[in-house]
Amino acid sequence: MSEKDDHHLFLEAIGDVRRMDAPPEAPSKPKPRAGAGMRERDEQAALSEFKQVMLQGALDPGDVSSYRRNEVNPQVLARLKRGEYAVQDELDLHGLRLEEASQLLRVFLRHVLSEGIACVRIIHGKGRNSEGVPVIKNLVDQHLRHRRDVLAFHSAPTAQGGTGAVLVLLKKR
Repeated sequence: MSEKDDHHLFLEAIGDVRRMDAPPEAPSKPKPRAGAGMRERDEQAALSEFKQVMLQGALDPGDVSSYRRNEVNPQVLARLKRGEYAVQDELDLHGLRLEEASQLLRVFLRHVLSEGIACVRIIHGKGRNSEGVPVIKNLVDQHLRHRRDVLAFHSAPTAQGGTGAVLVLLKKR
């Protein structure tokens, strides 16, 4: 038997066949998103500077966090300290990494300001799992002190988180 006979016998054995189309090509990998490299480097540099500043005069886990703009009546801070303002929104940051907490804090404040919310609670934890300094607590304290839209803030009353949270009064737009 020759090769042609084998081929002929094979075609007889399998019967009528139809040729299949070639399979489609696999989709190409998506191109990576363009990154904002300069912005990321600036943020990393700012965080590095912040870490250095934070170590000077940093709050300890049990320390009270408190601040009032000069134009804000001291009675407003006293009422905030007692928890007399209704909390309208809340952000929980404890347990997060510094970079992630910083980003979420900025996004949260931008959101509540756009919604016209005047009083929020930010839970930062007491930093008991941090080595030495409560990192997130100090991040929140320093960040809030440098925002023009923050009128005052104070550690929450014990029933609302104590020194592991802060109540914040914001300017209304």
